[in-house]
This record gives sequence, structure tokens and C-alpha cells, in this order.
Amino acid sequence: MSILKFNQFLNDISKESIAVIDTEILFENYIPIKISEENDDLFSFDISSSKEWVKYIASYLEENKAKVAFGGYLEKRNIYDRSKYFKNQSEDEKRNIHLGIDFWCKEKTKVLAVLDGEIDSFKINDNFGDYGPTIILKHTIDNEVFYSLYGHLSKSSIKNLKVGKAVLQGDVIGFLGDASVNGDYAPHLHFQIIRDLENNFGDYPGVSSKKNLDFYKKNCPNPNLLLKLSN
Repeated sequence: MSILKFNQFLNDISKESIAVIDTEILFENYIPIKISEENDDLFSFDISSSKEWVKYIASYLEENKAKVAFGGYLEKRNIYDRSKYFKNQSEDEKRNIHLGIDFWCKEKTKVLAVLDGEIDSFKINDNFGDYGPTIILKHTIDNEVFYSLYGHLSKSSIKNLKVGKAVLQGDVIGFLGDASVNGDYAPHLHFQIIRDLENNFGDYPGVSSKKNLDFYKKNCPNPNLLLKLSN
């Protein structure tokens, strides 16, 4: 299936917005956020500090009378420069373009299966700046197979999981972790759609370089085609 047809396929799965975090938080309590140079606020604190990020996110939510800040698909971010895991020598090879949507909210927030599916894999990705505990679900709809990734979870989220276990849309599959386990970030969910896992297990790149972006845009389409969150 071509990327254009797959994008339409994703869009047609649901006419309504889909939640991937606690449904007790209403969509009207979501607010978009930019984690890029376009956001002047990021020059006002130390973006290498997870503690400063926690303060900033809390302040941003309070100022906007919101409970969740979301966004980030294909956003170029300098925050990854703090980690050797993402840095490379040339600008074209530096991994700093975000391939999913982030949901910034409180630690221990429930994380939900976006659609019916099964546990494909799970893993603790413990590089500095990485996902931390991660779950990947496999979905099959109209004979089309694709995957959803949930990163920055708590360790308890993957404690008793089994590959192949069936899940239903809206099932609680985990909880958000804190900076001590989630790669040293303020609590948030990284949610990503993936067409081909390329033999990865419990992990898949969530950030691309400029050099590889054409491939990843095709393999990791905009999750909001499915979620339909208002920007």
C-alpha cells in the first residue's frame, strides 16, 4: 500500500478522536505545545535538566488551564543534543526530528491501547535520553498490519507482559514513568505509528536525522491521522 493510501487508511479507521491516555482527561483539557526553537520559553530555562522540564510543563499547563500538552510530529528539537545517543558529527546525520506525538502530563497517568491488537514486544531502552520502558502493539485491520509504540512508561508497565497477549482499544496497557526511569525527561508518553518494525523488538527510532527523514516519514506517518486531536 502506498503511503498516500496508508494515510487515508489510517484516517478512515475512526471518525472520532481517539485517546491514548486516561479518558477521564477530556480532550477539551488538551493544549498544543512546541518543543522547538519556535518556542521562546525554551530559552528561559536549562533544557538539559529534567527537573526544569517538570517545572516548565507544570507551569505551561497551569497557565493554559489544561491537563495535557501534546504535539511534536516532525518537530526539529534541540533537546536531544544533551545526549550522545542522538548526536552525530554532521548536521544532516544528527537525529533531532521527532517521529511521534508526545503527551506531557502527570507521572502515573494511564496509557491506553489505541486500537484492538496484541503485544508485539516490550523492553527497557535505558540509554540516556531514550524511551525507558516501552511497549509496541501489533494491529491488523482489513489485512493491513501496522504497529503502535508507547514510550517513557513506568517499569511496572512491562512487569507481567506476555508477547501475543490480546488487547482491546482503550485497555490500560501501562502508566507514565518519571525521570528516573523514562530516559530523564519530564513525564510524558511518546506515541508513534510504525508500518515496518524492521525486525526491532521493543524499540524503534523515535527521532530521525534530516538525511533519513524521507524514509521515516513514509514508515512512521502522522499519528494524528488516526487520533484526530485538535491543534
